[in-house]
Amino acid sequence: MPFPGWTDSSKASRFPRTSKPLLLDVPGHQGPFLNAAVVGDTVLPARALLTHYCAIEADRGRERPFAGAARTLDLDLILFADQIIDEVGLVVPHPRFRSRQFVLEPLAEIAPKTIDPVTGKTVRELLNSPDRSRAGWWVMLGGEAVNRSGLSKVL
Repeated sequence: MPFPGWTDSSKASRFPRTSKPLLLDVPGHQGPFLNAAVVGDTVLPARALLTHYCAIEADRGRERPFAGAARTLDLDLILFADQIIDEVGLVVPHPRFRSRQFVLEPLAEIAPKTIDPVTGKTVRELLNSPDRSRAGWWVMLGGEAVNRSGLSKVL
C-alpha cells in the first residue's frame, strides 16, 4: 500500500523531470521537479488522506516557513471521487489543477476519462483546452473520481 488507508489498486504515472520550473507564486530559487500522479482506492475521508500527505512531506523534511515557499516535496489531493469540498485547509478539486500542464499530463496518462466534478470535463479535455494557462511546475500527487462500496478513488 502506498499510503495508510489505500488499497492495493493504486496506479502511478511516469515521473518526468521538469528542468525549468516556472513557479510564479514561489519566491526565490526553486530547483527541478519530478512530477507524477497516483490514482488509488482509499477508505479514508479526504481530510484524513490530506493529513497523511502532510505527514509524509514533514517526514521528508518539508518546511512551510510561509505561504508559497519553495518546496522540497509537494503532495496534493487533486480530486477525491466526485466530491466538491471547500473547507479551511482543504479544497477539492485542487483550485488550480485545471490550468497546470504538470498536473494534467501525468493524470491524463493514467486516468484520462476522470471527470472534474466542477466543469464536467474529462482530464483529457482539460489538458487539450486551448484556454489553459501553461505556467508553473511542481511535484503533484492526488486522486481519481469514483465512489463504490465505501472506497473513494483518489489521485
